[in-house]
Amino acid sequence: MQILSKQTDEQLVNAYAGGNDKAFDTLLQRHQSRLFSYIMQIVKSKDLADDIFQETFVKAIMTMRQGRYTDNGKFSSWLTRIAHNLIIDYFRQGKNQNTVSTDDENVDLLNRKDLSDGTIEDFIINDNINDDIRRLMKSLPDTQREVLEMRFYKNMSFKEIADATAVSINTALGRMRYAILNMRRIAKENNIVLSL
Repeated sequence: MQILSKQTDEQLVNAYAGGNDKAFDTLLQRHQSRLFSYIMQIVKSKDLADDIFQETFVKAIMTMRQGRYTDNGKFSSWLTRIAHNLIIDYFRQGKNQNTVSTDDENVDLLNRKDLSDGTIEDFIINDNINDDIRRLMKSLPDTQREVLEMRFYKNMSFKEIADATAVSINTALGRMRYAILNMRRIAKENNIVLSL
């Protein structure tokens, strides 16, 4: 087998889609610096850049694992496009978050689900999903569970997680990636649905 560092991006994507996790590590190392710089140049916030960087690779992982990546010889451009779309989504969300227009006379502001606290059924379903997630997390290795808890329950950036656990950012990202993949696998094996 050819040394991973000598393979093209497309060969690495195919190897990763085929189950070789080290191929993804090589892709991450190859593109992380340029991609993070691109994100940082636009968002101007290290914490936000960390979040978008991580989310970019999570989306890339899912797309590759599902076999939906199309080999067009431009893996780095594809990654940049994912990051760019996430940046746009972030800024759109911030712009629209607290804005409600009453210009449209057909809008009933007092009867909108997206502005309500939710129904009792929504709360029950969310509680059940959260219980399922906690049970799934208990079945993860300690290192993966620790990263998930820090990221989602303590809202820590990957830099903060790396510092707190005395590992590199790459290792923290890798643990998150494996945690998500393991939780999905366990949920699928046990017919657990983790969405509304």
